[in-house]
Amino acid sequence: MKIAQVAPLWERVPPPTYGGIELVVSRLTDELVRRGHDVTLFATGDSQTLAKLEAVYPRALRLDPDIKETMVYEMLAASQVYQQAGDFDIIHSHVGFWTLSLAHLVSTPTVHTLHGRFTADNSKIFSQYRTQPFISISDAQRELSLNYISTVYNGIDPKEYPFVAQPQEPPYLAFLGRFSPEKGPHHAIAIAKQAGWHLKMAGKVDVVDTEFFEQEIAPHIDGQQIEFLGEVNHAQKSELLSNAAITLFPITWQEPFGLVMIESMVTGTPVIGMNLGSVPEVIAHGKTGFVCQSYEEMVERIPDALKLNRRACREHVEKRFSVTHMVDAYEAAYRQIIESRKNLNQMEKLIHALQLT
Repeated sequence: MKIAQVAPLWERVPPPTYGGIELVVSRLTDELVRRGHDVTLFATGDSQTLAKLEAVYPRALRLDPDIKETMVYEMLAASQVYQQAGDFDIIHSHVGFWTLSLAHLVSTPTVHTLHGRFTADNSKIFSQYRTQPFISISDAQRELSLNYISTVYNGIDPKEYPFVAQPQEPPYLAFLGRFSPEKGPHHAIAIAKQAGWHLKMAGKVDVVDTEFFEQEIAPHIDGQQIEFLGEVNHAQKSELLSNAAITLFPITWQEPFGLVMIESMVTGTPVIGMNLGSVPEVIAHGKTGFVCQSYEEMVERIPDALKLNRRACREHVEKRFSVTHMVDAYEAAYRQIIESRKNLNQMEKLIHALQLT
């Protein structure tokens, strides 16, 4: 198949540090190339890929202080994709609503993977184009009535993550993610303090979250009980998660997926998370972690999580959340969509012919 992958421009593909969507796009794109597909990746010029790269901007937008209106570049990128639509069998968009209004103008079908949540504002445009094919990354994400082709869970390559049978001594809790209210780093700190545990935290602080970080996080960082590692690369992330006794996932919002959960479990480290969004679909409750109803319960579950089989955590990811499973599912979705479009085109030709007779 000739496939176009359309990535966001905020971060490069793959991301050097934190970036869930871009990591998934990278793994998907490269595996499709390995399987013999002709793939073109529309992304920033600093991206690294096995596919043909169409650079729609020289580098990640977040690295350019002169960029004030990122939406302009997202729109320019979408236009560039659809000017070449005839070169592809299918276009796979990972950029949300930016491609919706252009997708129905060309004969090449577009499938949209939904990586975020619906809002009161963006729901209006998604609803307007509800008949286009969509893929959800969890069943919990399906809060809006759209033409869902399937749910395809995000996948990682287990070989890229070490398995650690015994956590580091002295033991510690881990938190990895954006330092924003919805990711719950302030709750991770409260949990660690209440339980009397050492907490190692890593992730990026976006400009919009600077005030939150300075007010709710920074005052608690003492370098002893609460340790802040900043942004980490893949090797540092793997070390943090694999050596931890438990990873905390104390989110406050309806998380569409949560890549950190599977990255932790594949190293053998169980996850304790809040029962929001995709969490109960990702964590095998009582086997690879615990799905909790409150932050108080998260504290109470720490002793139980320490007893879980770390090998079972890795096997859970290998069986359900590998790149292989993810790409198998996307290939099936592509074929279904292409065949449906072909049948539709044939029907339209038949109707046109009948009208002429």
